[in-house]
Amino acid sequence: MSTQSTPAAPSPVVLVIDDEPDVRTAVEMVLRYEGFDVWTAKTGQEGLDRLDEEAGRGQRAAAILCDVKMPGMDGLEVLSHVLERADAPPILMISGHADISTAVEAVKRGAADFLEKPLEGHRLVVSLRSAMATKRLVRENTALRRELGGSFTPIGKSPTWKALMEQVERAAGADVPVLLLGENGTGKEVVARHLHLCCDRADGPFVPVNCAAIPEQLIESELFGHEKGAFTGAHEKRIGHFEAAGGGTLFLDEIGDMPLDAQAKVLRALESREISRVGGSGVSKVDIRVIAATNADLAAAVEAKTFRMDLFYRLNVVPLRLPPLRERAEDIPALAAHFLDQIARRQGRKALGLSHEALTFLRSQPFPGNVRQLRNLLEGAQVFCDGERLERADLERLLGDGPALSVGSTSVGGDSGVFASETFEQFKHDSEALFFKTKLELNSGNVKRTAEELGMQRSHLYKKLDRYGLR
Repeated sequence: MSTQSTPAAPSPVVLVIDDEPDVRTAVEMVLRYEGFDVWTAKTGQEGLDRLDEEAGRGQRAAAILCDVKMPGMDGLEVLSHVLERADAPPILMISGHADISTAVEAVKRGAADFLEKPLEGHRLVVSLRSAMATKRLVRENTALRRELGGSFTPIGKSPTWKALMEQVERAAGADVPVLLLGENGTGKEVVARHLHLCCDRADGPFVPVNCAAIPEQLIESELFGHEKGAFTGAHEKRIGHFEAAGGGTLFLDEIGDMPLDAQAKVLRALESREISRVGGSGVSKVDIRVIAATNADLAAAVEAKTFRMDLFYRLNVVPLRLPPLRERAEDIPALAAHFLDQIARRQGRKALGLSHEALTFLRSQPFPGNVRQLRNLLEGAQVFCDGERLERADLERLLGDGPALSVGSTSVGGDSGVFASETFEQFKHDSEALFFKTKLELNSGNVKRTAEELGMQRSHLYKKLDRYGLR
């Protein structure tokens, strides 16, 4: 009985660039003995040309060893050219004793390591393998981030949405604050994550912060961190969101509900790029990009003196308005298919389809809760679906034969809204949703003010709004 063997994986290739023939020969012998393939070049330009030639054949170097001092193009110039390439391999610098300061400078500019001549074989191999492993982890991490980011992929082809995405992609190229404006449920966090993945900080963290959900007395600690013993309950040092977002993006959601005292501290941190932990005496540098979002009218809040004018102008560098779902109804089919696929994968089942009548019904709805309300509706409707696709009746069971949850729907007769409920439990669900929707609209979408008017904790109100797709 014959067996078919699995082809062996190709050996990783190392490009060695050095003007000394003896060094090239010695390094090549060590690396080939350790299982590497080797390309060699005696000048920087020859090395870059070899990379281009091999790339044309579909071959890539796993790492580069490059001398610092060479005639013509030196090692620092080679480093700059290599790092400009997409998915550049790690480059390790080779230096004589007199060139160590230059080699250290190369590491600061992005080289993976430097090795001092004369090269020691074991140290050479360990450094190469370490640099290659680090590069592999970065590549896998980036791929994982993008895969996870698929849950936050902006969906839509309507002219309104395409125009917004063009603005987002242009804004991604400029490392400046962005302010996302729009009604609850329009997808501000989705757009913020997409902007992060499109910018140069994509390999860094994306840290979302719901400013309205943090108790006022804890917001400074949450944002800037605290030292052990800074206040009652501070049993250990804690890193705040500003530090956690270092090298990446800090997403300040519901920025309009941030207390004025905290606004002043956030402005100072954005201006100075420094933060101080609560209870600490020192300062720490922070390198972040800020994306803020709100459903409130910040200009009106500035007039009402509930939002700082200087912070508004600091955040409002690139304002982007997200359209409500009623202005992009042509995107509903694609959004619905996306959500149904997500629901199916999460539940380990085949995705449901949508009948023509169900789709027509969806496109006729005002969706005051926007995209979030659409997602929640589909998730609820699939519970009652007995077939392989959702029908209009499955949707009407939850939404009603008409614009359910619309503000001002106070009629006690007819077949729509809360009075179309088939059970008392459904009536309680629909009427409570209408109550919160109405109160929120009467307060111009301001969650903090609505919670105060109702005598509720904001965190409790947020849970209610999430439940009914009103955020």
